[in-house]
Amino acid sequence: MKADHILTYDEALDWLHSLLRFGLKPGLERMNWMLEELGHPERNLLFVHVAGTNGKGSTCTFLTHVMLEAGISVGTFTSPYITDFRERIRFNNQLIPQDDLVRLVDEIKPLVGRCERETEYGCPTEFEVITLLAICYFSRVVRPAIVIWETGLGGRLDSSNVVHPIISVITNVGLDHTNVLGSTIGEIALEKAGIIKSGVPVVVGHLHEEALDVISRITKQKNSRLYRLGNEFYSKPLFTEASRGAQHIEYGSLFRLNSSTYQLGLLGKHQVQNAGVALMVLDLMREFYAFFVEEEDRKKGLAQATWPGRLEIVSRKPLCMIDGAHNTEGITMLVDSLTELASDTKRVHLMFSALEDKPLPQMARVLKEAPLEFANVYLTSFDFPRAASVDTLEDAFLMGGFNQEQLERVDNWEITLREWLSDETKSDETLLICGSLYFISLVRSIFLIPVEQVGE
Repeated sequence: MKADHILTYDEALDWLHSLLRFGLKPGLERMNWMLEELGHPERNLLFVHVAGTNGKGSTCTFLTHVMLEAGISVGTFTSPYITDFRERIRFNNQLIPQDDLVRLVDEIKPLVGRCERETEYGCPTEFEVITLLAICYFSRVVRPAIVIWETGLGGRLDSSNVVHPIISVITNVGLDHTNVLGSTIGEIALEKAGIIKSGVPVVVGHLHEEALDVISRITKQKNSRLYRLGNEFYSKPLFTEASRGAQHIEYGSLFRLNSSTYQLGLLGKHQVQNAGVALMVLDLMREFYAFFVEEEDRKKGLAQATWPGRLEIVSRKPLCMIDGAHNTEGITMLVDSLTELASDTKRVHLMFSALEDKPLPQMARVLKEAPLEFANVYLTSFDFPRAASVDTLEDAFLMGGFNQEQLERVDNWEITLREWLSDETKSDETLLICGSLYFISLVRSIFLIPVEQVGE
């Protein structure tokens, strides 16, 4: 075997991470060239393509769990990962085996080199190669009945946008990644609307009027049917059982004579919308594509759905929750949910860390204006290239309206967290940890929750 072959899992990850994060110029040319060379394996698969500023991952996990409960084989492609790189690519909610990943990376590597040498498009990016890896795994190795396919960034030029789905989903549109996607809601909506294909049904959650105008226009241009939350279908909260980590909703759509009630395994008011979007997708799959899912399977799947790092309870006494909210819209949805979830505790504390390119003062302002007041705010940094410094976070929180007395600078977040959890005086208090999915992945690892247990 040649020395440049990929032989181990660590070698495969090292090679993937050595690739560029972003291409010299945005576009799908590299992806299309590689797929052409492989004979377009993506054409052998059925996809539900999911885009949106927030809620993509939760919507994907609702769909995955319901499909599994119904006995329908399902591939799931999401990003980023929380604990294990292989979380990105799953079959029947099981991580891609290391052996399969190593073998496929070894097969793909020469193709990546050829793309760089033989074309004018340049070297494929890390995410493009991971996307290609997922397509090869699903089409060559496991052949699921359906693939739940999440965009990485935006939609129009995202490397996931090389498939022709049976349903396109846009969960919501907010201001995030403005340096890439645009500075207004309308510009970002146009990028996300890039996943809309001719004649393919489109399901959307609650949208700003500007975003809805853009997506409605594109849908009409593509001769596609638009299904809007609050119009063609609805989802509303009934009650929450925070101690059990569950909430209940009512759902109805134009395809149903009567509404139904469901228990959700994911907490947060925003999950009411995400579950509604997922249920509308299931209605469309039944009506147009003969994917028959019994009502009992829907109920069990939604109730069993879990998604690491999204309002996840990692300690019950004292209550500690982690959430990957990492932009203004995400923080807003988190605050709306936290008010209800932490209502039984005396005091609520916050540990926050984030990336430096996020709208930190705006995020801090949303936290400051929350109906509940944080007794202490622990500001910290973590080992990541774009992690904001504690100085930067402190300035942002002061700009957001916090008092200096509320803020506590933390050099070692792990020591502070362990001390807080072991403090018996905190038994009836709550700690929320948020700000960055990358930070949450580190925090989650100290609780020793194997990602393989998700959904069990």
